[in-house]
Amino acid sequence: MARGRLRIYLGAAPGVGKTYAMLSEAHRRTERGTDCVVAFVEHHNRPRTEVMLHGLEQVPRKELEYRGAVFTEMDIDAVLARHPQVALVDELPHTNIPGSRNAKRWQDVEELLAAGIDVISTVNIQHLESLGDVVESITGVRQQETVPDEVVRRADQIELVDMSPQALRRRMAHGNIYKPDKVDAALSNYFRPGNLTALRELALLWVADRVDEYLNEYRSEHQVSKIWGSRERIVVGLTGGPEGRTLIRRAARLAEKGAGGEVLAVYISRSDGLTSASPKELAVQRTLVEDLGGTFHHVVGDDIPVALLDFARGVNATQIVLGVSRRKTWQYVFGPGVGATVARESGPDLDVHLITHDEAGKGRGLPVARGARLGRARIIWGWLVGVLGPALLTLLLTSAAPSVGLANDMLLFLSLTVAAALLGGLVPALTSAVVGSLLLNWYFTPPVHTLTIADPKNIVAIAIFVGVAVSVASVVDLAARRTHQAARLRAESEILSYLAGSVLRGETGLEELLERVRETFGMESVALLERDSDVAPWTCAGSAGPRPCGSPEDADVDMPVGDHMALALSGRVLPASDRRVLAAFAAQAAVVLDRQRLQQEADQAKELAEGNRIRTALLAAVSHDLRTPLAGIKAAVSSLRSDDVEWSEEDRAELLEAIEAGADRLDHLVGNLLDMSRLQTGTVTPIVREADLDEVVPMALGGVPEDSVELDIPETLPMVDVDKGLLERVVANIVENAVKYSPADTPVLVRASAIADRVEVRVIDRGPGVPDEAKDRIFEPFQRYGDSPRGAGVGLGLAVARGFAEAMGGTLNAEDTPGGGLTMVLSLNLAPGRRPERPDLSAAMTS
Repeated sequence: MARGRLRIYLGAAPGVGKTYAMLSEAHRRTERGTDCVVAFVEHHNRPRTEVMLHGLEQVPRKELEYRGAVFTEMDIDAVLARHPQVALVDELPHTNIPGSRNAKRWQDVEELLAAGIDVISTVNIQHLESLGDVVESITGVRQQETVPDEVVRRADQIELVDMSPQALRRRMAHGNIYKPDKVDAALSNYFRPGNLTALRELALLWVADRVDEYLNEYRSEHQVSKIWGSRERIVVGLTGGPEGRTLIRRAARLAEKGAGGEVLAVYISRSDGLTSASPKELAVQRTLVEDLGGTFHHVVGDDIPVALLDFARGVNATQIVLGVSRRKTWQYVFGPGVGATVARESGPDLDVHLITHDEAGKGRGLPVARGARLGRARIIWGWLVGVLGPALLTLLLTSAAPSVGLANDMLLFLSLTVAAALLGGLVPALTSAVVGSLLLNWYFTPPVHTLTIADPKNIVAIAIFVGVAVSVASVVDLAARRTHQAARLRAESEILSYLAGSVLRGETGLEELLERVRETFGMESVALLERDSDVAPWTCAGSAGPRPCGSPEDADVDMPVGDHMALALSGRVLPASDRRVLAAFAAQAAVVLDRQRLQQEADQAKELAEGNRIRTALLAAVSHDLRTPLAGIKAAVSSLRSDDVEWSEEDRAELLEAIEAGADRLDHLVGNLLDMSRLQTGTVTPIVREADLDEVVPMALGGVPEDSVELDIPETLPMVDVDKGLLERVVANIVENAVKYSPADTPVLVRASAIADRVEVRVIDRGPGVPDEAKDRIFEPFQRYGDSPRGAGVGLGLAVARGFAEAMGGTLNAEDTPGGGLTMVLSLNLAPGRRPERPDLSAAMTS
């Protein structure tokens, strides 16, 4: 029996319409004659979703009793007995009630698929197992019901159900998702705009990766080697030279010209250990490409053009960016260069850009790590000169100059041996000496055409020839080895110096350091393993590369770090000389891990300290500032209820006035606490409209004595774009704070004026003022500067005022009042098209 097909509607957040889309698909299939049933759908009392169930066959649910209550679950036996073509199963990550056949609903779905039944299901992005930690860090909520990513990835079809955060919050506010009594709490917590935006991005990225997997699978199955330009992928070939930064920036500009462009920088090193480029320069280029939104890759390959083209085709790239060669003109004798070779072999489906730069034509110079080590081309030339050279020289001497003398013949053959030593090193030179001595003996030493030597002097001459050739070859080879060792030590010291500096400065994380190890030694994967004791299992603290080792025994190379930590590498066996650098990397990895853990503990301690500060301030506010008006209200009420005293009408009115004043004060304090909570949860949504300041500002002065404020609000001021309710609260809080600190006989001045494209409201008092270093601190929650001379407060008035001002697009700052005191400057946006008229200069000068 063929396995059923699975289709999943993936939602970015609850309420985007996954179940509705699934039911709509069921109606379409039913209309086409498909046998489709509802195995389990939860409509959550949403009217529009419940209506979609009409006209669809529903399999009765199975009732299960658990802890004295009755629950319903999908009856998998009934669905299997019914055996429809398509079954609708909602909420794939759901955990079944204990006593069910399977613990998870996705396991029920696996049974249906195995029975040949197609299944349509739903899941939210936050329920994927691999994203649990990420979702918790975004929303603060740990998802208890999860589904393995592999279950969702195996689906035959995945359709993203998306909705903008603003539209989803509107649906929530209209009551289309939750009941009205739960809407405010949901909007203030899980359904904040930032949370929804982050979840939406997670869903889009996850689906995009899945699309890339589908594309790669299809290309692999159908053996498609031609590049499909579904989007611009630009590969930048780096050599580790200073021109790499120019190439990366140029590729980034090319990527910006097309939507969804992607930049992939790749450095190709040979498979012989340490890289041949400057580690410091490569680190700078890696940072640059990541800052520009691209990715950095390290590839091992001896043939650079082939490796670069293989990488480009493997990632389905559309363009390659290379720099013009740094080689001088005469160096092109040895080959056309990487750029020309890549351009020739790229084919019609891969564009190659050769970018000019300041280093073009200046010469490549000596590589950092490889030094003067003999390369492959020199070795080949050494063998050609050492083997073919003597044969060609013999042909030339026997045909054109047969009588130059044995001494001259030996000198000519010795020159070829020296040339072979200079080009190819010891082995080609020794071979040249052997071949040359045999040819000298056969063709030029009497008796000729035999390997015997008649004259003893000739034997000495040939022996000297061989000795000189071997000595020259040995010296040249030794010099090359010493040069390579010096270059290698220089590369090691540069790596260690950069490593120590970056780690000490805290610029390198554990994952970046392990990736650095993998690239430096050309390994497949690197893992830092640790365990609690000698018998405890190994755990991976960090890794780089695919399929990291689970224990040091499984690694090709392992480097112990202390008693219970080890660095495990897989890919190849390293020579002993490389283990010195590896030991330094391992020690630094342990340091980085310890520093990261200490930083996490410090961050947690900081969060706890901040939370304790807020809680302490809130408790102080509740215990003192809120109890004071409550005590006054209680005392007044107790007095009024007392039967021992006959209160006059004036006394009763005074007590009632005290009750009203205490209630107003209590209402003001509680309002500020609630406003601060709204600001911190991001649920303040201002309704910005045109308004006149001379209408709004006077309404904000109801909470202060009439003679304590002096208004100077011209009627000719242009209208401003504000939320009237929020603006009233802002001005009320500022004025109340100013009156509290201003002398009793000096009123607070509230003045407004238009400046350029804004209107400024200045609240000026003549109080003690605030030092410059404390001007920003007074806007923090639960902060009060000095002692409040009259009344009390929880230190939230100015914090709420600034939060509301910024929510409307304005600003609130503190300045010194000339002559002493503090001036609060509230800056507001003008309404569109409302620009202040230029004042009459003559009138302004005479006033």
